[in-house]
Amino acid sequence: GVLVMMLLLIAALLALILIVVPVLEQEIPLLQEKVPAILNRTNAFLTPILHKFGIHMNIDTPSIQKMLANYFKTSGNEAWAAILASVKVGGMAVVGWLVTLGLIPIALFYLLLDWHPMLARMETLIPRRWAARTVGLARETDDLLAQYLRGQLLVMLVLAIYYSVTLWLAGFDVALPVGILTGLLVFIPYIGFGLGLLLALLAAVLQFDNLHGLIAVASIYGVGQIMEGFFLTPRLVGERIGLHALTVIFALLAFGQLFGFAGVLLALPASAVLAVAVKHLRAHYVSSQFYTQQK
Repeated sequence: GVLVMMLLLIAALLALILIVVPVLEQEIPLLQEKVPAILNRTNAFLTPILHKFGIHMNIDTPSIQKMLANYFKTSGNEAWAAILASVKVGGMAVVGWLVTLGLIPIALFYLLLDWHPMLARMETLIPRRWAARTVGLARETDDLLAQYLRGQLLVMLVLAIYYSVTLWLAGFDVALPVGILTGLLVFIPYIGFGLGLLLALLAAVLQFDNLHGLIAVASIYGVGQIMEGFFLTPRLVGERIGLHALTVIFALLAFGQLFGFAGVLLALPASAVLAVAVKHLRAHYVSSQFYTQQK
């Protein structure tokens, strides 16, 4: 089971790399080729609007194109120079980083392999009068977190299908990779959705000569966000871990406001753990003499 999980994790990481890199390799050269056409369309669109407000301005397309070409060329040369200098100066640091990166899956493998024996050893350290209650609380929390993970995977699958199908129906050539990427990364707050949206907008600018692509992306991703925030996550994740839909929405908002990015990422699992603790505290209170005593 541990080996299967590790293979699935490695396969997922490789799939993300194999999805993102080809899309960027395809889109960036097209973007450089289409810069003149994009600038001309922008000029034709903005100039009449600005004239209505008494602003007489004309975008110098050739100059901007030349500036961007020089920027890309200079940036590329500077980037390669910086990479080579980094390899020469900080070679050992790079080696150390690669070694650390390689040790992470090995450590994770052995941690998963010895997880249950390690928990059993930790259980022997719990005072006997608290052992049964503590173990029960830990197992209930573990079950809830497992349900959370299954629900989150289901949300990712549904959104990957949704974005892929809707982008394909809108006529995008890169619908499948961009849709799958957006769905798989949706569990990372802001970053996953933002990266998928950015790639979709880039594809819209490059593939379509009118506003059809941009309007389609705005509609698809807007509906996707509403589906995820108000329907999929509360229903598929919240109900699995015993949280009401409104509680899920409130938890996401509150944790995000208090703890930012990390808060949104940990809102639901933390809420599940708190729900277990509150449930046991309530049961203890209801069975206590303080509650049951009549006089």
